[in-house]
Amino acid sequence: MEAYELANLIDQQNQSRQDYLEFLRVPSLSAGIYMLPAGAVDTQEPHSEDEIYYVISGRASILVDQESRPVEAGSLIYVKANVDHRFHTITEDLRVLVIFAPAEYSVAQS
Repeated sequence: MEAYELANLIDQQNQSRQDYLEFLRVPSLSAGIYMLPAGAVDTQEPHSEDEIYYVISGRASILVDQESRPVEAGSLIYVKANVDHRFHTITEDLRVLVIFAPAEYSVAQS
C-alpha cells in the first residue's frame, strides 16, 4: 500500500519550489499537487490523458474548451484528453490535486 498525507505533500511541494509535484506514478494513472499563486498565469497545454482536478484550496476560474466556470475548495473538474484548458482569474492561491489516467505523458501526443 502507498499512503500519503496532504499536509506532508504540501510541505514537500513548498520546499521544492515547484508548481507541480508528482507524488504517484503507475502505468494506469499518476497524481500530483499543482499550485498557482494569486494573479498567476496558467500556461499549461492540453494533455494526452484524461484528467481530474480537485481544488484543495483557493479561488479561480477554469476554462475548458470554450466553457468557463468559477472553482474553489471542493470543486471537481473532469477534462477529457487533448482538450484545451487552463485556470484563470486566480484570486486566491490555488492548490489542486491532479489525477491523470493513464499516467501523464504516457500516451503519445498526435
